[in-house]
Amino acid sequence: MLSVKEIMSPIQTEMQQFEAHFKETMLSNVPLLDKVTQYIVKRKGKQMRPMFVFLTAKMLGEINVKSFDAAALVELLHTATLVHDDVVDDANERRGFFSVNALWKNKIAVLVGDYMLSRILLLSLEKENTDLLKVVARAVREMSEGELLQLEKARHLDITEEIYFEVIRKKTASLIATCCEAGAISVGNTKHQQAMFLFGEAVGIAFQIKDDIFDYGSDNNIGKPTGIDIREQKMTLPLIYTINNVNQKDRSELLNIVRNKNEDASSIARAVDLVIENGGIEYARKKMQAYGAYAIGLLKDIPESEAKDSLIGLVHYTMNREK
Repeated sequence: MLSVKEIMSPIQTEMQQFEAHFKETMLSNVPLLDKVTQYIVKRKGKQMRPMFVFLTAKMLGEINVKSFDAAALVELLHTATLVHDDVVDDANERRGFFSVNALWKNKIAVLVGDYMLSRILLLSLEKENTDLLKVVARAVREMSEGELLQLEKARHLDITEEIYFEVIRKKTASLIATCCEAGAISVGNTKHQQAMFLFGEAVGIAFQIKDDIFDYGSDNNIGKPTGIDIREQKMTLPLIYTINNVNQKDRSELLNIVRNKNEDASSIARAVDLVIENGGIEYARKKMQAYGAYAIGLLKDIPESEAKDSLIGLVHYTMNREK
């Protein structure tokens, strides 16, 4: 499996340049706002979404100014949703650092997220990138609908596998799909625009299923499950599969744990054991691998290149990462 550094090698220069470009997109005349946004920029993660934009653009054409604009738009959206999510979840940490709401309280965090969303609108209009704005706005709608659908269904614990995939397609996969589609748009490659959207969507779904599997421990520590999703009554794929494929006694026990005993450590451990014993993890892993294979298959008609190899590497990284 390629490392993130190896995956990034065809676009290393662009990723370095993007850091300065992204800082510029968030500048304002309000010192408090600049202080908060600088704090966010300094603590950004692997920046996988700009990588999807640049690798797609490089694979299908020549990276240009519009490619940088596309990467900035999706990163603004991603960052805004993280800031807002921390408020909604009352989370005090993000990637091992204090969250914005923990340092500056909820009101400022919400306003900072709103500011980033406004920058998406203004930057798109200033650069006349309405084609990019269209796909990013669609992602905002899909992500919001996905979150609300999940909340609605979680109350009754009646999420079917079909609804589960609809939720993660909207909530998680839509933004990665937008990254890849925006990369194609930025280099004027309409021929592969739809294929790249579907590629990103499939990778995003595989990414979320991998996250689901993590709740039962990684391959290296399968005996030390975390059970966080069960505590939060999240209906993940391994759990949905198990509930729908075990006998009535085990099904009732599982549902009772998720509904009524989700704060009891021994009950959560029992739920995790039931899911593992009944093939929930293996089923989820096979689904993840099927989406990964589908994503890679979508690239078969595109000429070989370093950027294409890196995109394929990103698919494998998504499915084999340890965190």
